Amino acid sequence: MRLQRENVVMVRKLAVVTAAMFAFGYALVPIYKSICELTGINILALGEQSIPGVRAALPANTQVDLSRSITVEFDANARGPWEFKPAQRSVVVHPGELTTVMYEFQNTQNRRMTAQAIPSYAPQQAQAHFNKLECFCFNQYTLDPGEKKSWPVAFVIDPKLSKDVKTITLSYTFFEVGGKTPAAPVGGGPV
Repeated sequence: MRLQRENVVMVRKLAVVTAAMFAFGYALVPIYKSICELTGINILALGEQSIPGVRAALPANTQVDLSRSITVEFDANARGPWEFKPAQRSVVVHPGELTTVMYEFQNTQNRRMTAQAIPSYAPQQAQAHFNKLECFCFNQYTLDPGEKKSWPVAFVIDPKLSKDVKTITLSYTFFEVGGKTPAAPVGGGPV
């Protein structure tokens, strides 16, 4: 009987300690923010400081080459019965400038499918200088029947790209993963 009473007292103490630990952990974020604001520490950038009457100027991006422009054309090829196209056919960018374009996809089949896109570049020398920061080609996607998606491609063209390249074509071939790939067209005779 005495042991049972001691166990009940111990469980109550542990419950109080657990509740106190949870409350302390929950209160840490506002306490931390208050201390940082009070002392002025943990300011990561000068733009985060609010000084009355002074507007912080953002530094200019010196990596953008404004002296030249490159036209980037977008192409889409689908290996299967679905719709796949770029939202816009081309953009004009400066080397070093961050650009985002969208590609649109619709599963027109009456079944679920998993697909992935593979990029290609023209001219071939542009591939080493075409840096994609975000791209739907990095992953496989599963789409339900009739489902539509829009996916971004965020890229920067390296300013080290040869100055004689004025146009780059980014082409994607979108194909089903693990599904039936349509047969290649049959030719008229032996090669």
